[in-house]
This record gives sequence, C-alpha cells and structure tokens, in this order.
Amino acid sequence: MAHRRPVSVELIGRTVADLVDRASFEMPAGVEDLYAAMRDRENSGTARYALGVLVDNAAIARADRLPLCQDCGVTIVFFDIGQDVSLEGDYLPDAVNRGVRDAYERLYLRKSVVGDPLVRKNTETNTPCFLHTEIVPGDRVGITVYLKGGGSENMSFLKMFRPTASVEEIIDHIASCVIEAGPNPCPPLFLGVGIGGTADVALVNAKRAVLRGVGSRHADPAYADIERRILERLNATGVGPLGFGGASTAAAVYIKEAPTHIATLPVALNLNCHSLRYAEAVL
Repeated sequence: MAHRRPVSVELIGRTVADLVDRASFEMPAGVEDLYAAMRDRENSGTARYALGVLVDNAAIARADRLPLCQDCGVTIVFFDIGQDVSLEGDYLPDAVNRGVRDAYERLYLRKSVVGDPLVRKNTETNTPCFLHTEIVPGDRVGITVYLKGGGSENMSFLKMFRPTASVEEIIDHIASCVIEAGPNPCPPLFLGVGIGGTADVALVNAKRAVLRGVGSRHADPAYADIERRILERLNATGVGPLGFGGASTAAAVYIKEAPTHIATLPVALNLNCHSLRYAEAVL
C-alpha cells in the first residue's frame, strides 16, 4: 500500500475559519485596481462615483475590519484532495462546519442560513456550509472558501441549449440574462460561465470559474476570445455599476468548460456581485 500523507481534519477546519476571516474583509488581489481602472475609463459621472465608492468601501473594510458587504453570505468550500492524503481525525464536514460557525460568531458576521427552505428558521450559525470535493493527484489538500450573497445567487441562470447552438446564440443569451438581472446582482459583475457537463456540473463549474484569479485569461485562446467578446457585450448593455447606467456592467468573465453528452449543451451563469470574496490555502 502506498504511503499516504496524514492531514489533520481539525487543521482543515481551523484553516477554513481563517479563510472566512480573510475573505470577509479583504478582496482578492487586483480587484481594487480593476475598479479604479474602470472608474478612470467611465464617461458617466454617476458610474464613476459608484465605482469610487466601491474602491473606498474595500479600503475601509480592510483597514477597519468591517465586512465588505452587509450580506456576509453563505459559505461554499471547494476541496481539491490529493489521493495520497489520509484524512485523520473527525468527520470532515463536521470539522468544516465548526470552523465556519466559529468564524461567523467570532467576527460578528451576519448569519444567513435557514435550516429548512420552507420553514425558514435561521440556524444562527451560518451552517451548514456547502462542500464540493474533487480528488486530485498528489498529497496536498487545496481549500477555497467562497462567500456568496443571496442577491447575486438569486440571479443564477441555467439553460439547456440544443447542441447545434452557436457561440453567438450563447452570447446573446448571456447578455439577455444580465439585462434581465439589472441592478439585482449588484454589478459590476464577476461572471462565471459553466459550459458543458451535465446541468449540475455546469452550475458548479460556473461558481468555480469566478475563482480562477483576477486578471487571468482562459488557457485556450478560443475560450479566451469568447470571454473577451462576452465582456465587451455586457459592458455595452448600459446596466452599469449598481444599475445606475454606464459602461462598467461587468468586471470580468470566466469560462469553465467540461465534456458533455452529444445531445446536450448546458450553459450556467454565476453572477457574482461587485463584492468578490474568496480566499485559498494549501495544506
């Protein structure tokens, strides 16, 4: 039997708590510079003002340890677990939920999870969190904590296209979804697009896509070109920052594609608001 590297589940839980802490008060590297550049390009005075407020808000949150948004979000955790890792200790989801509960309590973050979608009683712990796990080669555990607010989550979209649909039809659909969403997801958006897979895979990939890294480009030039075309199209819709109009409807577009059935072409959209909140660690 191959040697497996032991990794403490308790350590994973504490790391998740630390990542909730970081993501709640500090935007990922590059976001504030991106907003400042968008502000400098804007012709609309209202849009320039709105983007300036976002830059100031990020600086205040970081300096004064105030949440980036009043909606502190649900906690989504992506794990990339090496197949040569041996998880030791408690049941992983229990440890992760303890880390989330402790972080939201210690940091006085708003708790937004209800235990039953119809009864709607707040769990008062912001748990359970939502876990997605992939088994990858190696002996490390990659952890990404992603905080997602309800307003932008309500603007998620899934459409099952016919496999003959063209790229232009897909871009038209994405633009119409963003126009329909208007100010509700609090633009400028970080748009994740999941293309291919099954319906559920496309939705998860749309979320993973926005975690690719600010300023990154898709490794495949053809998809990178589609991302560019979508971004240009969205910024021509006139929705603008916070829905006030202007040319800054979207800050970035990220596509994550997957193999799919010959008869299907799912396209899922994850409209992340201007408050992009995630943090990563590797154990």
